[in-house]
Amino acid sequence: MFSFELSFPTRILFGIGAVERVGSVVKQHGKRVLLVTGGHSAKKTGLLARISEQLKEAGVAYELFAGVEPNPRTSTVDRAARLAREAGCDCLLAVGGGSVMDAAKAIAAVALSGRPSYDYMRGNPSGSARQLLPIQEALPLITVPTVAATGSEANNISVLTHWETHEKSSISGPGLYPKAAILDPSLTYTVPPHITAEASADIFSHLFEAYLISSVHTPVQDDFTEALIRQVVRWTSVAMEEPSHAEARSNLLWTSTLAISPFTLSGRNAGYPLHKIEHTLSGFYDIAHGRGLAILTVPYFRQVILEDRPDRLARMGRQCFGVTADNDRAAAEATIEAVAAWFAQLGITQRLADFAIPRDALPTLAQEAIRTGGQGTDHIASSRPLYRDDVLALYEACF
Repeated sequence: MFSFELSFPTRILFGIGAVERVGSVVKQHGKRVLLVTGGHSAKKTGLLARISEQLKEAGVAYELFAGVEPNPRTSTVDRAARLAREAGCDCLLAVGGGSVMDAAKAIAAVALSGRPSYDYMRGNPSGSARQLLPIQEALPLITVPTVAATGSEANNISVLTHWETHEKSSISGPGLYPKAAILDPSLTYTVPPHITAEASADIFSHLFEAYLISSVHTPVQDDFTEALIRQVVRWTSVAMEEPSHAEARSNLLWTSTLAISPFTLSGRNAGYPLHKIEHTLSGFYDIAHGRGLAILTVPYFRQVILEDRPDRLARMGRQCFGVTADNDRAAAEATIEAVAAWFAQLGITQRLADFAIPRDALPTLAQEAIRTGGQGTDHIASSRPLYRDDVLALYEACF
């Protein structure tokens, strides 16, 4: 196991009805809050009205910024940050899915610094991110996730899209950790089945990416990761069939938070290569992030992991998907088929061509994935370095 330093400063409030504590929690961190939401779902479900009333009862003034889009854009972040500064907001409250929470983290940093959010993005040709990351200071943020997916409610990572150039990459730093995360599973009851499926593909990817390319000397992290994968596989279809199933929604929400926490990643010296490859797809074509990951996963297993780490793929299959083959190669191949069958059950087996992506755009996308995901190198680190041609071959297999 590699040496590591771990910090998990976010206070977690978990349980059915936990959302009723929003007012008292926010009051501990500010007097005037920027309330950040997505489209219309928070208003339609009545959640926005409930939270507004709680803030009033707690004596907390607020400004509303609604309309954060999927794959949140730097222009949106900058508009919200201007509103926060002009209104004198001293903290933020994010109510929504991963896009809302990612945007809110960036807004918290930009509102304090006054710099454009694009300055912080990895891949910005100016190189400004090298001086600005990791972000040390931002306005206090409280998160209320309404989808079990990204785990953004309790980590220090924000993924943004600069739509003018279609760059999609992350910003991060200790200043972006939310002060508190209010995890109320009942808020996820209204998530439609297809979004639940996409969200679970994202959770699954958070778990398997570092696990499959990790050193063999991480037994604690391995056992923990496998337990979480089993939860995703077990509960996703239940939540899709019974949206208000409290146990399914509770387990998926807590799993999504833990999946991308330091507890699964620390000590591995491995990251999220498939996420970097997917970010370019959703950055250019606005594909739902989880859907893009689902499209890429099985070809990635076949082209990369099966050849490089069949032992790890075999272990995941035996521990999480009921694979029984003794031979590692056979077990690894059976694991790929089991994952493909699970995705088919969830209804997330589309191809890149289904999103009107032209085949002749794939070389450009592959080069852009290396530029933004390679962080200054000519490759993306995985079980082996993945160069432009490797990424292009993966995109071709998904077409």
